[in-house]
Amino acid sequence: MHKTYYICKYTPVELLKALGAECEILNTMPKGFELAEQIAHPNICGFGKTLLEAVLEGNVKELVLVNCCDTIRSVCDVLMDSGKLDFLYMLDILHSHDTCSRERTAAELKGLAKAYSAYKGTAFDEKKFRDAFCGPEKRRGPHLNVLGARMGTELFQMVEKLMPLPVENVTCVNNRSVGSLLPPEGAAFDELMDWYAGELLCQAPCMRMMDHSGRKQLYNDPDLKGIIYHTVKFCDFYSFEYAEIKEHTDVPLLKIESDYTLQSSGQLMTRLEAFAETITQDETMGKEKKMGKGYFAGIDSGSTSTDVVILDKEKKIVAGIVLPTGAGAAIGAERALSEALKEAKLNREDIDALVTTGYGRTAIQEGDKSITEITCHAKGAHYLDPQVRTVVDIGGQDSKVIRIDENGAVENFVMNDKCAAGTGRFLEMMARTMEMDLDHMSQAGLTYKEDITISSMCTVFAESEVVSLIAQNKATDDIVHGLNKAVATKTAALAKRVGGKEKYMMTGGVSKNKGLVKTLEEKLGTSLVIHKDAQLCGALGAALFAAEMAGAN
Repeated sequence: MHKTYYICKYTPVELLKALGAECEILNTMPKGFELAEQIAHPNICGFGKTLLEAVLEGNVKELVLVNCCDTIRSVCDVLMDSGKLDFLYMLDILHSHDTCSRERTAAELKGLAKAYSAYKGTAFDEKKFRDAFCGPEKRRGPHLNVLGARMGTELFQMVEKLMPLPVENVTCVNNRSVGSLLPPEGAAFDELMDWYAGELLCQAPCMRMMDHSGRKQLYNDPDLKGIIYHTVKFCDFYSFEYAEIKEHTDVPLLKIESDYTLQSSGQLMTRLEAFAETITQDETMGKEKKMGKGYFAGIDSGSTSTDVVILDKEKKIVAGIVLPTGAGAAIGAERALSEALKEAKLNREDIDALVTTGYGRTAIQEGDKSITEITCHAKGAHYLDPQVRTVVDIGGQDSKVIRIDENGAVENFVMNDKCAAGTGRFLEMMARTMEMDLDHMSQAGLTYKEDITISSMCTVFAESEVVSLIAQNKATDDIVHGLNKAVATKTAALAKRVGGKEKYMMTGGVSKNKGLVKTLEEKLGTSLVIHKDAQLCGALGAALFAAEMAGAN
């Protein structure tokens, strides 16, 4: 027997069960959209392509949709023509719960019942209908909520695993709230559908409803200790709500975006881990290691470089190493640690505790603890200058802006999306295109005559623009300034989103790019602290955490 899949909380699941259906939410994240992209319009969102992929792979034979957006309507049309489904039905549910909407919805329910009954060869069973109603369980005690647009099962499982508190999924289809009341006994079918239409429409509303003020109950719970707000790339429905929540809640809030595949899971994991660390950062790190020789190490395994810092028991830097990461994070970390030990004239057994951070932190087996680069950069920046309140880190793979408090704890942070636009990798590729090294590029951006604007931040398109500008005989300094301006504009936007405040410090290898630093200062309207150990900031923060693990003062 095939399962009947659905995607929307307004789907009449109880009615389908009364007609003999076994219902299940279609929420699995695919590895990619190989099949869907052969037949779908490129502007269809990731979730729409997920539906197509599931059907085209042969995993779904019965599907009930709700006409909630243009994507679902397009998907329904494509699936209708595909011939891959045994049963496909789309309900048209209006955007309010007034009398007219209830009457229309009741008619839609009767239409679905007629169509499914004819397909299945079953009749409506009133007892099964009543038995299908069960009110939603309310979570008690401190917890976190995942809000916003639907979140794939695999991503939610990642969230549950990483968070320090229980997590409730109240996104989209998962915050269904039908079942608090049972259907009236002895009512005729038409009467039951009239009543049922009202129950479906009076749920905690989704963002497509005209009046969605009732959604406030999802984030005004006194037991709520944090919110992870999820959006699907190119879906605007829920972007507006995030701004509303941000203004009206005091609990920690993280916004993440996915394209509904597992391809961006690495970067999403970093954000989620950093968010988890902000929730638990008030808890003092216990003494987890014994004090021995009094030396502590931090390894920052980035996509471009691997940095190592060794501290003594007075938390003074005795070694700082920056080496290319190379082909493997673990090998790069081992090589960099070996060089740092050599510089400090120490052996591996002299290190009492070692903390890893950065892009490749999970690949390094010999570390005692793994902490995100967001938390480590905050820790390191505070150590270098306790007056700093905003940290700008443009790394090889991603860019981040971190707001910290007077103790160096993370108050808020934002990161770029999974595209390499505005990162060190972007600048590196542009330098290669212009046949110059990064040192030359750093100096070239300090002076310019023509204020060139690079219109695209996509690495591929930006490269095409640069090639075109070279063909037009534009001065190298002018092109480099245009690139710096593009990166600075994107970074300044991140700073505005995070609520950046002075002092500002720039960390990471890109802090050596003098032209970019100057342009970013202009965009921010303030100066940037550039410490001589700025590139070591992540590894320094990791080493400081290692020192705390061993009880160093």
